[in-house]
Amino acid sequence: MERPGAGGINSSECENVSREEKMSEEFEASTVDSLVDMPFATIDIKDDYDITDVPQLHLKTNEENECIRKDQIKKRKKKCKYYQPNYFLSVPITNKGITKGIKILQNAIIRQDKRLAEAMVGDGSFHVTLLVMQLLNEDEVNTGIDALLELKPFIEEILQGKHLTLPFQGVDNFRNQVGFVKLAEGDHINPLLEIAETAERTFQAKGILAGESRSFKPHLTFMKLSKAPWLRKKGVKKIDPELYEKFISHRFGEEMLYRIDLCSMVKKKQSNGYYHCESSIMIGEKNGGEPDDAELVRLSKRLVENAVLKAVQQYLEETQNKNKPGDGNSVKPEEADRNVNDSDYNRK
Repeated sequence: MERPGAGGINSSECENVSREEKMSEEFEASTVDSLVDMPFATIDIKDDYDITDVPQLHLKTNEENECIRKDQIKKRKKKCKYYQPNYFLSVPITNKGITKGIKILQNAIIRQDKRLAEAMVGDGSFHVTLLVMQLLNEDEVNTGIDALLELKPFIEEILQGKHLTLPFQGVDNFRNQVGFVKLAEGDHINPLLEIAETAERTFQAKGILAGESRSFKPHLTFMKLSKAPWLRKKGVKKIDPELYEKFISHRFGEEMLYRIDLCSMVKKKQSNGYYHCESSIMIGEKNGGEPDDAELVRLSKRLVENAVLKAVQQYLEETQNKNKPGDGNSVKPEEADRNVNDSDYNRK
């Protein structure tokens, strides 16, 4: 989708800029390594998307150059039809039942070909991609965060207060290079597609390079050969559908859309295996099913706090009861007799 206001450009400009801003071989190698784990359904991102590298813009702080920067971004979209995404909108998979089912599927494939273990996606990374985009610096990341926050009321308007449940059933592949769990057909498809289209318009309206040339096909990737390119040297050049034929119609479970994350493809992942997350929006309330890890942590903290408060209250009550007077100052009978004797002795 073309962003509004994109102007014409000299046909040779893209090539000249690319040559002037050519990366060093060392940086190029590290970039390729980082692309291996990107959440794309392709063996080679550049080949599949006909992506060309886009140079980093040198930004200045004054308002005049900020306008120039936005104009350059618009021209960049026009002159480079394809670009290299580095951020994406993610719907995380938090249903433990789905995760468990995919692990069973992965293990079944590995038992048939142990080499494919290196191509499996970690369970902490399971997600559905709604939109891909390019954010080149901190300013553009902040703009992306603003766009995500603006997206929330649009999504709520689409859903009209209803929950959107995503059922996953069956397994398929892209070009025999990526294995994924399919999103089942049903009434949930149209609102999900509408959300994806609205997200693309919202981010593009902010001047962000976003979207793909291909049509949106929601899916849940569980393996991809691009994670282990060295497998080709070992004779593994494609995913054989017979490896997962027993799961062709398997029902993996349902995930309710309750959160959308703005994630980085290249930044270091979190300790739980999930992508680096810049910001999130919550859609309605999550109910049913098992709580996710974040909910379990909050629940644990709440239980600990309640236990501490109860212990403190009990201690205070016991302390008050010990110091509670009977009639004035409470004095034991033995102490009273001793006091009387001492008083008589002093008078002698």
